[in-house]
Amino acid sequence: MTDKKHLYKTGIIGNCAFIAHVNLNTDISWLCWPRFDSSFVFGSLLDKTRGGEFTIKPEGDFTTNQYYIENTNVLRTEITADDGTYRITDYAPRFHMNERYFKPLMLIRKIEPLVGSPRIKIKCEPVYNYGKDKMNLNLGSNHIHFSGANQDMRLSTDVSLNYIIDEKSFVLNEPKYIILTWGYELDAPIVSTAENFLRETIAYWRLWIKHSSIASFHQSLVIRSALVLKIHQYEDTGAFIASSTMALPESPGSTRNWDYRYCWLRDSYYVLTSLNHIGHFEEMEKYFNYLSDITQREDIRYQPLYSITGERKITEEILDNLDGYMGEKPVRLGNQAYEHIQNDINGQVLISMLPLYTDQRFVFSERSDSISWIENVLSKIEHSIDEKDAGIWEFRNIANVHCYSNLFQWAGAHAALKMARKIENKNFEARALILIDKAAAHIEACYDPERKAYNTGVDVPYLDASTLQLIIMNYLDPNSDRAKDHLKALEAELKTEDGLFYRYLHADDFGKPKTTFLICAFWYVEALACVGRIDDAIKEFENIIPYCNHLMLFSEDVDAKTGSQWGNFPQAYSHVGLMNAAYRIATKLDKPIFFNDL
Repeated sequence: MTDKKHLYKTGIIGNCAFIAHVNLNTDISWLCWPRFDSSFVFGSLLDKTRGGEFTIKPEGDFTTNQYYIENTNVLRTEITADDGTYRITDYAPRFHMNERYFKPLMLIRKIEPLVGSPRIKIKCEPVYNYGKDKMNLNLGSNHIHFSGANQDMRLSTDVSLNYIIDEKSFVLNEPKYIILTWGYELDAPIVSTAENFLRETIAYWRLWIKHSSIASFHQSLVIRSALVLKIHQYEDTGAFIASSTMALPESPGSTRNWDYRYCWLRDSYYVLTSLNHIGHFEEMEKYFNYLSDITQREDIRYQPLYSITGERKITEEILDNLDGYMGEKPVRLGNQAYEHIQNDINGQVLISMLPLYTDQRFVFSERSDSISWIENVLSKIEHSIDEKDAGIWEFRNIANVHCYSNLFQWAGAHAALKMARKIENKNFEARALILIDKAAAHIEACYDPERKAYNTGVDVPYLDASTLQLIIMNYLDPNSDRAKDHLKALEAELKTEDGLFYRYLHADDFGKPKTTFLICAFWYVEALACVGRIDDAIKEFENIIPYCNHLMLFSEDVDAKTGSQWGNFPQAYSHVGLMNAAYRIATKLDKPIFFNDL
């Protein structure tokens, strides 16, 4: 492994229908159309040769500066070369239109000169079928038509089409616009459409942030994380994806190169929690519709993950035609974890939906499916409460009675108890109480009195960062010696000097983990705040922040030796961890939720 610090050099834009990655070198290095889990049409992130290209570059060497328009998902990249400076504004249109959200499969790039007379060259070469096929190019009257996939793409622009087709450089002396669409023919003026859509998109995102209840503690970081999480929901169905990328290694040579473009029910629970903390509930209602559809089709258990439209089978395969990120193989498509038994999910489904029954802003009495829905999930917990599973870390060949899994079955049963009392169902109430006791017995069987800590599972002598949730979820009284001793044992074994946290240190199916897992560090911060070590919580929170890239975007994993970012990027989990940790600290500090400090 190199000692050089590795950071992901991209930002993301999106509109809840797609996410695109924009590299510092101006390339759209990752864009999957028409869905989050479709083939990429631009994928140089995984293969410089076969991944296609969409760049707007100067002729010679250049430097770049990249930043978001404040409080938006609109990204700007400024390029400085010998002959001048220009700026690219990239965005995915999103705003209200005709009583609904306008969120087309449309990527807009505005190019404008800032200094001098820069010469630029535009290259647009989309591919399909994960780089196996190039799309055919045909010249239209005012557009370039790309065909070959199951839908056509169209590039509409006021740039000379021949300059783009011939990849010929030209002087940029006025603003130019490129509108790339999938299955959508633009029958409107290019310039006014791009400018109107840009204005409306900026206004939409800023209003969304204004309607967020975000405390003043590291507010800018929470705002950016909230904007990241929002565009990870596939609004058409309500599903959340863990990440927009696939096959980025957890560490070089690890082969832990997973496809995260699917909806993990566990991850969705954490995302919804963080969005609820800042006053956004619309996402939860959309997700409930997605979840209800899945629940009606599942009898014994939930899968850990589903496609964004609820498909169950997500077969994992290796794409041998792609070089992989920085040459890292294998390039995995799909995710075998859909076959796993992971019993914490049952509880997280119930907790995710609890606000629909306990928050007076929702009218639960209008829900006609409460009895069948709660019955379905309670039955799943009853079926799995004494069962071994793969756990939160998705071990492929290891099964245990995991502490974390039983914690969330315990918490889920508590949520079911509250729902039962709300709808006045004595049967559900009695069943939930039995499950609470059973789950607690399994959790206590994980306790190691010599170390004064809870192990990862029954008769398993390892510590695991996921058990920080025993404190965060109030299974352990945060003021108790048992909570404080457990926290000390975890930090002594799993914490690095710089505040990073390993998930665990024992070998798994692929050997011993070489990188820390970022959400675990944020869980540690939350736990510190819970037990009253607020100064330590603030210190550790601020130790973690530098592990973002130039746009305050966080990866899944961090190398403790070099501070390098690894794993899929940006990872919803990591941004959830940041938001929840900041919320916990702000609550302990009693910071005002709606106003900055005067």
